[in-house]
Amino acid sequence: MEVIILGVIAIFVLEYNKKINTNKFINDNIQHFQALKEDDYEFLVKAKYGEKADPNILFYGRVKSAFIVIIVVICLFLYDMTFINFILALVIGYFAFKSQYTKLKGYYKKHLHKINLMLPYFLKNMEILAQHYTIPVALSRSIESAPEIFKPGLRELVEKINMGDSSIDPYMTFARQYPVSDSIRMMRLLYRLGLGGQDEKHEQLIMFSRNVSSLQNKAREIKYKDRLKIMENKTLVMLGVTGAGVMVLLLLSVMTMMQF
Repeated sequence: MEVIILGVIAIFVLEYNKKINTNKFINDNIQHFQALKEDDYEFLVKAKYGEKADPNILFYGRVKSAFIVIIVVICLFLYDMTFINFILALVIGYFAFKSQYTKLKGYYKKHLHKINLMLPYFLKNMEILAQHYTIPVALSRSIESAPEIFKPGLRELVEKINMGDSSIDPYMTFARQYPVSDSIRMMRLLYRLGLGGQDEKHEQLIMFSRNVSSLQNKAREIKYKDRLKIMENKTLVMLGVTGAGVMVLLLLSVMTMMQF
């Protein structure tokens, strides 16, 4: 323990006196560290923290934290440094590096239920916009009023379409980013809606509208079941507390009677 404390103090003093510069080391090698960045990291950061969050700053913080963890672990094994202990320090540093990504992934998975409930209302907005604009324009206009968690995926979708990608791939990428029930089917319908002529568009829009209405009904049922489950849980807690209170009162009454 003393070695760790001395090592941390020594690193702090050297950093403070500019004898070593971890920031410069990381900045000089940031391109190498970029290879460790997960493909969906930027999307997950913006999904949790919003459009104003800078994934690069957060990634830099992950690298720095992992680097500090590695140094601390090396200080722990300073008097017994072996190749295995050095590898162990790297492994622990890697887990520290991955911890933030794991939390972001967990946050996203936890909110998939919420996304599932919001998707029909976003699609309803798209249905209204599609009556007046082409699908690419409607998607672009929907970003401002879309739920915050959909905005990163929508911006990526619109950017790919504006770059000339007229295939279904951008729509499927969006659906995979939000892997909830019916997302792939609805994005396929939205893509086909953008391909049809004016006569076909009217028929496809009616079909799209029916599917959106069906999803909205499902979302209402899920919300009702969620509220019912919350009410049931509260009722069970209330009954449990009431029962426990009655038992305590009975025990006190029995004890009082036994004293007399």
